[in-house]
Amino acid sequence: MFAFSVSCLGAVKRPGWNSGLSEAVITKRLEKLKGQPEKQIAHRGCGWCFPTEMISTAERTRQLNGTCTGLVDMELFLHYSLIPSLFIILVLSFLQRREHCKQRDDTSSLLGNHFGIIIPLDFVGTFSNRWSYGIAFGATANKVMFLFSEGSQLRQIPQWAQAFVLLIGGFEVGLSHFPFFACLSSEFQLVSSILGFLYSLIWFAVTILHITQCPHGQFLGRYQTVMFYWPSLLCLSFLLGRFLYMFVKSLRVHLGWELQAEEKPFLEIHQAEHVKQLLRKPPLQERKKSWFQSRIYEWDPCFQFPSRMIGTTVLASICLYLFIVIEFCVFVYVRDKLDVFEGELESYIASVNQTGTLTPVILQAKELMNISKGVWVVTIFPAFLTCVSYLFHILACYRKHVKRLWAGNKHFLPLKFHNPSSSGSVAAIARYSGWQIAYILWGYLSIHVVQSLCGMVIVYSLVLPIIHNQGREMLQGLGIGILTISIVLGLMILQVWIAASFFLQPKMGTADKQKPLALNNRKVFHNFNYFLFFYNVLLGLGACLSRLLISCILGTWLIARIDRTIMQNGYEGADMGFSAWVGMLYVDHYHTNPVLVSFCHNLLTGLRERKLQQAIRCEHLRQSAGPRTSARPRTRWLLLQTLINNPRLVMLRKSKPDHGSQEFTQILLTGSES
Repeated sequence: MFAFSVSCLGAVKRPGWNSGLSEAVITKRLEKLKGQPEKQIAHRGCGWCFPTEMISTAERTRQLNGTCTGLVDMELFLHYSLIPSLFIILVLSFLQRREHCKQRDDTSSLLGNHFGIIIPLDFVGTFSNRWSYGIAFGATANKVMFLFSEGSQLRQIPQWAQAFVLLIGGFEVGLSHFPFFACLSSEFQLVSSILGFLYSLIWFAVTILHITQCPHGQFLGRYQTVMFYWPSLLCLSFLLGRFLYMFVKSLRVHLGWELQAEEKPFLEIHQAEHVKQLLRKPPLQERKKSWFQSRIYEWDPCFQFPSRMIGTTVLASICLYLFIVIEFCVFVYVRDKLDVFEGELESYIASVNQTGTLTPVILQAKELMNISKGVWVVTIFPAFLTCVSYLFHILACYRKHVKRLWAGNKHFLPLKFHNPSSSGSVAAIARYSGWQIAYILWGYLSIHVVQSLCGMVIVYSLVLPIIHNQGREMLQGLGIGILTISIVLGLMILQVWIAASFFLQPKMGTADKQKPLALNNRKVFHNFNYFLFFYNVLLGLGACLSRLLISCILGTWLIARIDRTIMQNGYEGADMGFSAWVGMLYVDHYHTNPVLVSFCHNLLTGLRERKLQQAIRCEHLRQSAGPRTSARPRTRWLLLQTLINNPRLVMLRKSKPDHGSQEFTQILLTGSES
């Protein structure tokens, strides 16, 4: 078993290797391995002895992939992807017709009505194909996280120019993924499905090639690259299937095997159902709701989330997952550094034979590091669940707030947000999606830190005393603390009871719920206030500290909730995230209100019907037999009658060079003067 001890000890002195452990520490660990099977031999490159299986799955993978350089550089491919992206945009723009084409010069007339403006998606009123847009947003998750990492690598650029560099980077990411959205929303389904399928296939193939060349990583070991890119692969696979379905469907329509789908309706079905529900009489007895419907969520068939909200939720979920993976990589890196530092501390303790003055402090530091690492790993999942619940809760709050605005209820908003500026609201809807994702990511980190601190408090106050055989002292201190808090709260409750029993006048009626706010026993009341004045000074100190602690905990716990402000009353305007939320609500309220959209739909429908009836009438008159009379004499007769009844309009008539018209006006003027 100890035949390899010389080689293991020699690893400490090997040039180019820094294990951080002394020979005494390694010898001590070798003594602990006596009696174990000989297949658990130590790895020659490690500072201490590990089993062979552990080395093969962790260290060897990290060493192999730490220097892995694949043929595909994803950052470089992002730059080159702009070439096919621009080509697809030009093709779709050429196919897009301009409705209002004004030929100003010869150059513009050569283009005709081609090269119209194409949009990736309607951020306000798109309710169809929502999950396809959401998955397309999910395909951009890795590049969004790339923007975060790019922001931390701009040290060589002046600080004032970093904002412009990040803006250019954001435009580049948006332009490289623009074909996904443009091909989904294009009217020319046959061409756009082919282009979208080919572009998605390129991204899918390059991502697969990048994963197969370097599947493992330096921090997480085996399949680290797969853990980073499997959400994008899943989204790209869905887009491939979606574009293939669009191609088959559009091809069948082109061949005449299926009918052409109707154009996008101005009034959505769920909006019409909402208006019908408002016009119906409410039921006399409401149906009984289940526990899930009353406590968690109730599906509303008359409401649909816009594509913006679905895409934001999908992208935020994937970015949250990637953020946790990156955070765990950083944790592994820090843990390795702490292990090296811990080895140096052990070597110091072994050198002084555990008799040094710093030995207790070092042991406590080691215990703190071990507890911190354990608590940090344990609290990853609760923090993740908290942020995921926030995402779904924000969707529920969006529906609740928008429906309140539809009903004309603004009382849930602070007073200064009842009439927001129009320009601020338009800018807010552009900021909301990006800010929501950033708030979720930083909110997760804040929640994770808070939960880790709470876990440390629990471990040091409850767990460690039991481990160190100090359970009785722990229970005694806990009991004293609970008793002290109970006495303080009891005295506060006692003050309220005394005030209600002795210092308030009796109820004026039997139906009153509480006594009126009228003092009684004033002399005793003044003495009561005087003697409790000095005690309440000390009590107020504790109340102030508890207020500060609760504000810090709630503020960090709710930092990811962009749908509610964490500022106090009167300072809500300083919360830029909440301002973006309110502005977004108002834009959706003004542009997707079912009552307003239904009213506009009725106006447009009536206008089309009148135009159709007029066209039918004119066609009928044109084809009818008999003498054809001109409408000009009738028009001039009506004009004459109007001007005779309103002589002042004669002076306001526009003069024409026609001689007959001038004589006609002169006759009217003469008649009006007489």
